[in-house]
Amino acid sequence: MSASVRENSAGLRSRLDQRRGDPQLEVLPGDLFAAADLIGRDPQLRMALSDAGQPAAAREGLARSLFGERLSPVAVDVLADIAAQRWSSPNDLLEVTEQLAEQAAFMVAERDGTLDGVEDQLFSFSQAVSGSADLQMALTDPSVGSAQKAGLVENLLDGRAVRQASQVLSYAMAHLRGRRVDSVIDDLMDLAGEQRSRSIAEVRVARPLDPDQAERLAAALSRIHGRDVRLNVAVDPAVIGGISVRIGSEVVDATVATRFEQARRALVG
Repeated sequence: MSASVRENSAGLRSRLDQRRGDPQLEVLPGDLFAAADLIGRDPQLRMALSDAGQPAAAREGLARSLFGERLSPVAVDVLADIAAQRWSSPNDLLEVTEQLAEQAAFMVAERDGTLDGVEDQLFSFSQAVSGSADLQMALTDPSVGSAQKAGLVENLLDGRAVRQASQVLSYAMAHLRGRRVDSVIDDLMDLAGEQRSRSIAEVRVARPLDPDQAERLAAALSRIHGRDVRLNVAVDPAVIGGISVRIGSEVVDATVATRFEQARRALVG
């Protein structure tokens, strides 16, 4: 995204955050996902809503006339606000609409006290996908329809997930649009963490951390990053020893396996 689009996105997210107390918050994620699905399937609509050649008021009016009788008033207000912004491309408008739907889902989970569960289930899903080549192929296969992909997610979750986890994963996996599955889930986990101004650290170790080790690692990472850090720990025997930590795009890999590989490359180089 361009700097102007990032600025627009930040403003929209800030205004959405101010709706935490809205009595219609519960239905907002589903409404925004439904709108994003429609916008994504209709290139002409996407272009009309983002047409910089039309006044902002005209684009806002189009959003209200299109969605006014279909969705909740709060969703219509959010969509009108999106359409009123200046976008570099129609796809930027679509991407930000999806991000706001995800944010709304995490806001509901935070209000209901289930955000920790949502984060745990996002991480568990990412581990399940990374461990199954067949599932990765099915989710990224362009010949598999969106409804089928959403169904795969629901079957994998088997009705055990917090509703908002199921909601965001089903939509995201059905609308990858060429993106990597792992990067999309990483973005979801980062956005969930931002709800409480904390970061998510993905930790890979050969053996489970005991509670004291986990507490000390989380505290050290929190000091380094200047905000709370929550650990998602994956036990991977391939690590052999040591630890790998990833927070966003930052990776610190101090595993024995990595050091062996570095030594091997040095010898053959």
